[in-house]
Formats: sequence, C-alpha cells, structure tokens
Amino acid sequence: MSDVRAHRYRKNLRVERDNEALYTRLAAVASDPRLARVYRRIAAGEQTNAAFWESRLRELGAAIPPPHPRIRVRVLGTLAKWFGTGFVMPTVVRLEHADHLETPVDRAGHRDHFVQDDTRARAHRHRAAGGNTLRASVLGANDGLVSNVSLVMGMAGAATGNHAVLLAGLAGLVAGACSMALGEWLSVNSSREFYQAQITERAERLAVAPEEGVKHIAGIYRDKGLGRAKAEHLAEHLAETPRTALDTLVREDLGVDPSELGGSAWSAAISSFCFFAFGAIFPVAPYFFLGGRAAMFASMGTTFAGLCLIAVGTSLFTGRGLAFSIARQFLITAVAAAITFGVGHMLGIAITR
Repeated sequence: MSDVRAHRYRKNLRVERDNEALYTRLAAVASDPRLARVYRRIAAGEQTNAAFWESRLRELGAAIPPPHPRIRVRVLGTLAKWFGTGFVMPTVVRLEHADHLETPVDRAGHRDHFVQDDTRARAHRHRAAGGNTLRASVLGANDGLVSNVSLVMGMAGAATGNHAVLLAGLAGLVAGACSMALGEWLSVNSSREFYQAQITERAERLAVAPEEGVKHIAGIYRDKGLGRAKAEHLAEHLAETPRTALDTLVREDLGVDPSELGGSAWSAAISSFCFFAFGAIFPVAPYFFLGGRAAMFASMGTTFAGLCLIAVGTSLFTGRGLAFSIARQFLITAVAAAITFGVGHMLGIAITR
C-alpha cells in the first residue's frame, strides 16, 4: 500500500514541479509587470504544494526524485519568450486540466495556497488576440500535411508523371491554404459580429433598466460565493460607471474580453494560410529534386519528419506523450495515404485501358 501511495505522491510532485517551473518561466518573459507578479505568486504556490508532497514522501521513507521539468515545459517557455505569454496560456490551462484528470492531486490535510485566492483565475483569463493560435496552427499544419500527402500518393498511385504529381501537390497546397484562410476569416468575423451584437443588446438594456443590471451583477457575485449584502454593494459600486458595469456583464455572461472579441480576422486568415502551406509542403518538396519511386519514397520520409514536428505541437496542448502523439499521427496519415494510393492506382489502370 505504501508503494502505491508513494507512486501517487511522486506523480503529484511532478505535476506541481512542472507547474512551478512553467509559471516561473512565464513570469520571466511576461511583458506586463502585473501579470508577471501573478505568475510569480502562482509559482510560489506550486512550490509550496511541491514541498508538501516532498514531506509526504519523506514520511513514507520514499526517495524524492530530483527536479526535472518535462520537455513540454521548456518548449512552452520558449514559445512564450518568442510570441508572448498569451500565445501559450490556453495550452497551459489545458495541460493543467489534463494533468489533474490523469493524476488527481490529493491535498487531504493540505490547504491549497490558492483556494481563497483568485490569482490563478486571473492568470488563466489572460488572453492575447491569438489566444488559441498555437492549437489552431498545429491543426492547420496537420490538415495541410494529411490532405496533401493523400493527394500526392493518389497521383503517384495513378502512375502519372512527376510533373503531374508536383503540379497536383502545389495546386492542393494553394487551394487548401486559401480555403483554410477564407474559412478562418469568415469564422472570426462571424464570431466578432455575434459578440458585438450581444454587447450592444446588453448596453441598451443597461441604459434602459440600470436597476436590472445591478441585480444581474449582484447575482453573478452571489454565485461566486459572495454574501448578498457584499454582492449588492459591489454591484451598485460597479453600476456607478456604466462602462465598467457593461464590461463586467460581457466578461461574465459571454466569457470574452470586449476589447478583443476573438482577435483579428486577417491575422487568423494569414496564420491559417501559412501553417496549412507549411504542413502541405512536406510531401511535395522531394518532387522538386527527384523523380519516380525515389521521389515517392523521399516524400514518405519528409512526410514522416513533418508528422514528428506536428506531433510535438499536438502533445503540447493534449498533454499526451510524444511517442503516443507520433504513433497516432503516423497511423492516421498512413491510412489516408494508403487509401488514396489504392484508389489512384485503380483509377490509373481503369483510365489507361
């Protein structure tokens, strides 16, 4: 029984140490001093939690492993340094959620440093305009690679000439990237228009019936655990400034930052175009330099290399192990390529008869 508990405690210790290391790195690169302070407070809390699990292991007489942050902590820290903390925060939140589902942190007898504090919630609400850019980028690159390797293998299976395969691959790259960019542009614009309409409706309602807005805001804070008197006092204070009251309603009811509303549609479109094209170029590139079976096998090799890169990104926001992510990506892509190669081969035979 003690071995089972020691194993669970080590897993909990690993989770807390990873979080401490990650938030320490985020604090070091955060451009906003207030946000940096929030991250440092979270890191300090995680350090306290880690010390708790170390003490529990000592009580069992179990060995305490040395600190060794996982690769994803270092990768996320590097991405935050390059692109800002808002770029990685949605992924950080997903990873924390995945970790605690996989390894529920048992803090029996241990007061979590943040139970009574909203520090972590404020940090998690921090979003840049491209808050989910990392996830969208990885998925876009994956779509580009899988769709284009299927197209290239289908053309190769039909025994068409190298130039035909190359042209088909490049056409698939451009067409797919344009389609992704247009779809993302429409999606972001539609989202912005929807939220803008919701904000306008709330602003008009607040102007016509401010007392209803006060009641609604008070209800929000009562749901958060505030007493009735305190909630009503806070709601009345916020309602003194209509813009602040509206901002509160929008953030709490819609879960969006009124100043962002999903980010820039053009940035999303350009990002989707570039990352789809990035994934789609892997299976096509060998056909610029090689021909015949050599080009096809080289295309398989470059595709596998691209799959490994994309799997690294996938493992970041799913919390899955790198080996699992690579195996899953490879299996899905291999099945798609095999099907299109077979269909292309049969169509090539049927057409040439």
